[in-house]
Amino acid sequence: MRLFRLARILGVFHKYGLDEFVLRDSPSRLLRSVAWLFGKRAFSDSRGARLRMALESLGPIFVKFGQVLSTRPDLIPADIAEELAKLQDRVPTFPADDVRRVIEGEYGCKVEEKFTQFDWMPVASASIAQVHFAQIQLKIEDAIETRDVAVKVLRPNILPVIESDIALLRVLAGWVEKFSADGRRLKPREVVAEFDTYLHDELDLVREAANCSQLRRNFENSPLLYMPEVYWDWCEKSVMVMERLYAVPVNQLERLREAGVDIKKLARDGVEIFFTQVFRDGFFHADMHPGNIAVRVDAPNIGQYVGMDFGIVGTLTDNDRRYLAENFLAFFRRDYRRVAMAHIESGWVPKDTRPDELENAVRSVCEPIFARPLADISFGKVLMRLFSVSRRFNVEIQPQLALLQKTLLNIEGLGRQLDPYLDLWATAQPFLEKWMRDQVGPEAIRKRLLDQAPYLSSAMPQMPRLMHQALERYTQAPPAVAPRIEVSGWIAFWLGVIAICMLAILATLWVPLLLE
Repeated sequence: MRLFRLARILGVFHKYGLDEFVLRDSPSRLLRSVAWLFGKRAFSDSRGARLRMALESLGPIFVKFGQVLSTRPDLIPADIAEELAKLQDRVPTFPADDVRRVIEGEYGCKVEEKFTQFDWMPVASASIAQVHFAQIQLKIEDAIETRDVAVKVLRPNILPVIESDIALLRVLAGWVEKFSADGRRLKPREVVAEFDTYLHDELDLVREAANCSQLRRNFENSPLLYMPEVYWDWCEKSVMVMERLYAVPVNQLERLREAGVDIKKLARDGVEIFFTQVFRDGFFHADMHPGNIAVRVDAPNIGQYVGMDFGIVGTLTDNDRRYLAENFLAFFRRDYRRVAMAHIESGWVPKDTRPDELENAVRSVCEPIFARPLADISFGKVLMRLFSVSRRFNVEIQPQLALLQKTLLNIEGLGRQLDPYLDLWATAQPFLEKWMRDQVGPEAIRKRLLDQAPYLSSAMPQMPRLMHQALERYTQAPPAVAPRIEVSGWIAFWLGVIAICMLAILATLWVPLLLE
């Protein structure tokens, strides 16, 4: 069966001329001879378009692989990345009998025992799962309430299909790495491993439910974004149940205008939501294409975004966020030296990289952009060009930043669809500058002290004794190891004074909080 599938894959690749990528440019003389025997065929479509069509014809797993690959312009040429970004799942639904089998297998009871009403006609279908509407009953104090819900059901027997295709992708990646001239630089086996991780994360709907809950907490009571409530008593690995959202898809602009939504404000809000997730929370929805975003049009919440499909999220450390903010700000201040130094300091380029060379490379990419009005600048194209520089300087692109780049392209495309004159930078700049001030100002110091206060308050009283013991051991060391230091009671006294002062500072921070 696996050999048949491999033959099918190779046949599709030959049909679209993708075998030439490996054979014609191979370092192997034998393989180049084989390509010469086949002859060079003419195609009306570009190489990126042919790759996209080949992946579409091979089915949903390969389509999703193309989507993930499109997020790695650091590894593949820009024209191919742009073409793969057009991939959309066109996946047929699976029948009601399979839906029932999956749900009842997870719950151990009939569907009718868990849901008071279940619509067997799916409302959405993708490569991993499909969605149905239903109703459940919740006991709230002494009352029983009926809730409208959306039920996400994993495709039956999807894991063996995924494992089989992933195994074949590993084989193909090995061939590309071995026989293609660019094989080593493209790191195909690493890309397949990354894709494998994404897919297996999406196969656990409990993980997706947890992502949704975290995003909901982050934006609790926010007028900008609403995340559905998760009903945990109904969630299992293959079934996720969440609040049903009544909203209009964000790309249905006429319906939004008829409902009275301010489209330009909607575009600005989308940018603010993105930067809030990235810089405030360090936890962001990494699949924010129009199919996963809608807008509420009911009177109390008109213009509020709602999110869907939380299978892919990205996380950023404090260092990641500080690095990104510094780069964004330096980039638009045309401080290319700072951009180069930020890359070197972060360790994402080799330490022996010459700052002036990297600075000049970044300048050559960015200066032509600034020759035009700022509103005409495309973040997406800027990132594509910067990634081409990264290949030259062996920049190690972190997976979380690849997800961020993908999300930023989605946000930019969505914003320009809503408002073609949206100035992404003018919208983001105040947020970024405020965030940077908050990171280095007095409030940031106060917050860090508060975060460390429980540890410091328990450790500080022990500091004089511990330091006195350390100094005693130091003075008892042989002269060849350390010079003699006289330790007397006054050292311990002053250490105690320092400790008391530190405790007083902590008290001034803690007491107002305790009195609130």
